[in-house]
Amino acid sequence: MTRMTLSNTPKTATIDDAHTVGRTLASAFGDDPMMRWFFPDDASRETDLVRYFTTLFTRQYGLHGVCERTGSAAAFWVSPEGADKADPDAETIRRLVEILGDRAPVFQQAVTAAAEHGPREPHWYLAVIGADPAARGRGHGSALLRSGLAKADADGLPVYLESSKPDNLPVYEHFGFKVVDEFPLPGGGPVLWAMKRDPRGA
Repeated sequence: MTRMTLSNTPKTATIDDAHTVGRTLASAFGDDPMMRWFFPDDASRETDLVRYFTTLFTRQYGLHGVCERTGSAAAFWVSPEGADKADPDAETIRRLVEILGDRAPVFQQAVTAAAEHGPREPHWYLAVIGADPAARGRGHGSALLRSGLAKADADGLPVYLESSKPDNLPVYEHFGFKVVDEFPLPGGGPVLWAMKRDPRGA
């Protein structure tokens, strides 16, 4: 059993945490197949990922989602009430297109494909979760997962997520998720697995 410490106790992420959150998630997703598909240039990937995740946090999930962090991890959740508001506005899309450059069309195709496979029932959505590789195995990601899942359970609602990293599937399965769909991203992209976790009673 992983022991909780001060550094891996979840707390609300505020806009003041944007730099830390952006760098943490950039490190966490450096080897993620989907992120490598969006950002294929090894030389610029880390910098681009910092900008990407910082933009998502400050302009989208940090405003309309439920964002938490520990000393070395961060997670962005969306409740049913925040689902419509959490869609990126025109300025956010403009900034993401700037960051993605000529990969912007690939990104848009992936977002569209994922939405087509998404759930129609009320649910909590785990948009992003990641821990700095230097801190993996210390309970940071698990602590954030438990915190968000408890909120969904309190609402009596399922949780959905997508992952392009096969190694992560057993981790999510340990927390009660099951694969409900599997599809390749358009244009020769990696496979994306959609997962669902049914609510558990209090």
